[in-house]
Amino acid sequence: MLDAVHDNRRLNPSRNRPDAVQGSPPDALPFALDVKYAGATLPGVPETAATSPRPSSRKPAGDAAKPPYASLLSWVLLAMLVAGGWAYQLHDAKEEAVPEIRYSDVYALLDSSKVDSVTLRGLQIRGKLKEAEKVDGQSITTFRSLLPAVEDRALLPLLREKGVAVTVRSEEQPPLVRILTAVVPWVLILGAWVWMSRQAAGAMAGGPLGRMLMGRSTRVDPAARVQVTFDDVAGLKSAKRDLSEIVDFLRAPADVRRLGGKVPHGVLLVGPPGTGKTLLARAVAGEAGVPFFSVTGSEFIELFVGMGAKRVRDLFEQAKQVSPAIVFIDEIDAVGRARGAGLGGGNDEREQTLNQLLSEMDGFSRNELTIVLAATNRPDVLDPALLRPGRFDRRVIVDRPELAARTSILAVHTRDKPLAPDVDLGVVAAMTAGFSGADLANLANEAALGATRRKADAVQASDFAAAYDKIVLGDPREAKLDKVERERVAIHESGHAVAAFFERLAEPPARVSIIPRGMALGATQQTPGVDRHLLSQPELEARLRVLMGGYAAESLVLGSVSSGAADDLRKATEIAFEMVGHYGMSELLGPVFYEHRTSQPFLGQQVALGGTTSDATVHTIEQETGSLLNEALRTTRNVLSTHRSALDALIAALLAHETLEKDELTQCLSEASLPDTVAPSRSSAGAGRRQPA
Repeated sequence: MLDAVHDNRRLNPSRNRPDAVQGSPPDALPFALDVKYAGATLPGVPETAATSPRPSSRKPAGDAAKPPYASLLSWVLLAMLVAGGWAYQLHDAKEEAVPEIRYSDVYALLDSSKVDSVTLRGLQIRGKLKEAEKVDGQSITTFRSLLPAVEDRALLPLLREKGVAVTVRSEEQPPLVRILTAVVPWVLILGAWVWMSRQAAGAMAGGPLGRMLMGRSTRVDPAARVQVTFDDVAGLKSAKRDLSEIVDFLRAPADVRRLGGKVPHGVLLVGPPGTGKTLLARAVAGEAGVPFFSVTGSEFIELFVGMGAKRVRDLFEQAKQVSPAIVFIDEIDAVGRARGAGLGGGNDEREQTLNQLLSEMDGFSRNELTIVLAATNRPDVLDPALLRPGRFDRRVIVDRPELAARTSILAVHTRDKPLAPDVDLGVVAAMTAGFSGADLANLANEAALGATRRKADAVQASDFAAAYDKIVLGDPREAKLDKVERERVAIHESGHAVAAFFERLAEPPARVSIIPRGMALGATQQTPGVDRHLLSQPELEARLRVLMGGYAAESLVLGSVSSGAADDLRKATEIAFEMVGHYGMSELLGPVFYEHRTSQPFLGQQVALGGTTSDATVHTIEQETGSLLNEALRTTRNVLSTHRSALDALIAALLAHETLEKDELTQCLSEASLPDTVAPSRSSAGAGRRQPA
């Protein structure tokens, strides 16, 4: 597929906004699945109360002293096993001491009257000779042999005839062996049961299935200490300002209560993944110098009903013992989803766990010195009772970083990396609009790895560009394009670049490449230069024209189009539909919000729509969407026809060099412009743009 990849952002202004975090991504945090406690000494609070839980009068089951008979029972079991093994070996040794001969040799000895006595035991015969005889080359005085399974009726008459003393014995084992055989298995079973019970005693008061029922319990690590502060979190000024009140309360509760003020019992951190919500929560604990309990929402969900609620009680009980403290619940939507809203009915275990959490946060036994911080990227699915004042009183938005914040985040993640003089973190931040803090950390790491592979002494700007391509587009493909496909890709990407360069309201092109990467055979990168929060109708129409540039260039130069324009058409259709159905940018439909597309039910979205949009309206929306796309295509064809010389020059340059950076691209298009056409200035992010009325 010949999809051209662009750096265009979704129309929703919040998605076009910098992925605001600020600081190290959550994946850099040393925070495990089990609940952890980081102790710290509080000012004005006794050290024993701030650094260690209060001693409990009840000793844990796992630390209880062993009963006095435990060791004796172990020695008795060991002695019985040794005695049983010794008796069995002695019995076998006696059996092996008597040589075994053939049954025919037994008859030969009897016929020659050389046998003194025999003992019959089941199908075995044992005998004693009158004197030593040589049988099969060995001299024997005793012998043993097996009797045939079919009764030998001639054996007993022969024994009487020869005057042999006959003794018959039972087949039963010796009494000691029989006792051990009957007792030892039960002793082993009982011992295994006692051992399992003791192993699970700490979890379920001695129950043998306790370890399976409880799973992993919370851990308290009084040696740990939160070292993260607000200085380690770049940007997020608004979020840090809101959370600073929590820090002030934990440091000096009396000052906050002086005028009757109350600190929020819970603070919900809302933001896209990778924006630093966990890091921010740890920074609050580090600034306040209080214990920090960290747990994920999924740890409360268990197979057996009631186990999750018990974990909630245990967590808050531990926090109360060392209060003031912070309890941080990551991914709270795993346990805090709205009750009764599931597709397959309710979940008793999850709902009981949620009910216990609601009670702990704002119930009869509420502890005002325990602050609950929670993080989620799905606030729309949380239960209303969890979001009401008194529980999560405050909601802090942790958005993707703006341009200045991205620069600060890059500075944080590159402070331990040697940078070459050509690296400008401001330029890198400008081309990473929409990146979260985790994305920026990954970008810096990939750039350092690329420089390491080159065996360079410093990270260069080219390493950041290569890392950006790897993250956004993917690694270069091993397969090479043939001559025809390579030319079509160059024409396609040149169409995008020329349309963006000569469109005043479009974001300027920063790089064009026809090197296949990931799922894309070519790429045209556009850099907005500034963070955009709103898009006007003319700017959206300009985006449509840029997206149609590849399609128009193929039809103009080659006379046909290819499947490579599929991704462009999909994006352009989404923009046009939102303009008509969501943004009220259609004179025919007017300022009305329409929705008629089905959402994916298993992604946490709605199953279907209530039928509020009629078929006639849907048909009108589709017609208006098609009209916008056709108009954009017509305009783009005219632009490419007008600047055909620039298009041909760019196609030739791409076929020769494969990748053109911003300066090379601007020079190529400016020099190839028609004499009566003046190319717009691209020296600054907003130069040459017409401001919307």
